[in-house]
Amino acid sequence: MKEYYLISEIAKLFGISTDALRNYEKLGLLTPKRSTSGYRLFSLKDLYKLNIIRELRQLDFSLPEIKNYLAELSVESTLALLTKEQQLLEQKRALLDAQLAQVTEQKQQLVEYGKIHTGKYQLKNLSARACVQITEHITRDEEMDFVIKKLQQKHEAKLSSFASLQIGAFLSLAELKQGRTNVYHTVFFVLPESVEEKDFELLSGTYVSTFYRGSYEQNAQEVANLYAYCHEQRLEILGEPFELYRIDNRQTATEAEFLTELQLHVRKTGTT
Repeated sequence: MKEYYLISEIAKLFGISTDALRNYEKLGLLTPKRSTSGYRLFSLKDLYKLNIIRELRQLDFSLPEIKNYLAELSVESTLALLTKEQQLLEQKRALLDAQLAQVTEQKQQLVEYGKIHTGKYQLKNLSARACVQITEHITRDEEMDFVIKKLQQKHEAKLSSFASLQIGAFLSLAELKQGRTNVYHTVFFVLPESVEEKDFELLSGTYVSTFYRGSYEQNAQEVANLYAYCHEQRLEILGEPFELYRIDNRQTATEAEFLTELQLHVRKTGTT
């Protein structure tokens, strides 16, 4: 085995750029010798240090932290480092467990949404739902996507996963009455219970729920049918109809597979 290796050999062996190796040298993490021709010569001791550097970088240790560790290497400092490593790995495991649970839930929901029968009406007793919103006059699907992105960027610090967000929009009744479909005045996200800051609440109470599949151009007729159902059932309407996008272009590019839930806050006549 050779005693010294050129920078190109080390870069190839460790799968690391020569620029990174020069940076490690500049910061004092590695101390290669120079050949008579001026070439960097890395010793076996440098290789040992480089293994440690790579391992700690993968755990997001900063280069100054790594430098201090290498400078004060002892059983005590190694125990302290291993404790910190353990904590970081436990945090990563907790994050991965949460992400796995989220993905599993999304899969289960997608399967269940595929079983839903459209055109039926159901009364749901729902708790209050905290939401964030953005008010825009939206008349096209492309505008809806743009406004959703704006809302996501505004609140991305408190929203862990865009894929799992429950996205909704309030329909413009004035436009629907004039025969214009797929027009909205507000887009909102229903927040996880862990998020406290909100713009408004979908109030607790009874909601009429119905589903439709396919194009959003159907929503004028779907809303008309929803109001007719409320009239037949003598339900007092307490709010505006809104859509919740159960399957949309985040899950499929096939419009026929879209699944949208319409909800409307109501109260049975004679109840308080």
